[in-house]
Amino acid sequence: MRTFTLVAMALLFVFVGLPQVAQSDETKAKIEEMKGEANSNAEKAKGEMKGAVEDAKGNKVTGSMERAKGKTKAAGEKAKAKAKELKAKTE
Repeated sequence: MRTFTLVAMALLFVFVGLPQVAQSDETKAKIEEMKGEANSNAEKAKGEMKGAVEDAKGNKVTGSMERAKGKTKAAGEKAKAKAKELKAKTE
């Protein structure tokens, strides 16, 4: 009887416990992806804003440079988010 109970508990853990752990990893990965996308959009918007300010001052080259910096930082944020997402999926 005790053996049967242990086997039943092990099967319950395998079929009920593990899928929930996998599901929480997927949720964490999705959250990391969303945070990275938000940070990326924020960096791009900051670059556009700084570029517009420089354009208004009459500094076209500096405005273009600020936009490029914003796009570069946005790409970096996306890369960091992708790394965190993959890490969350493997945990």
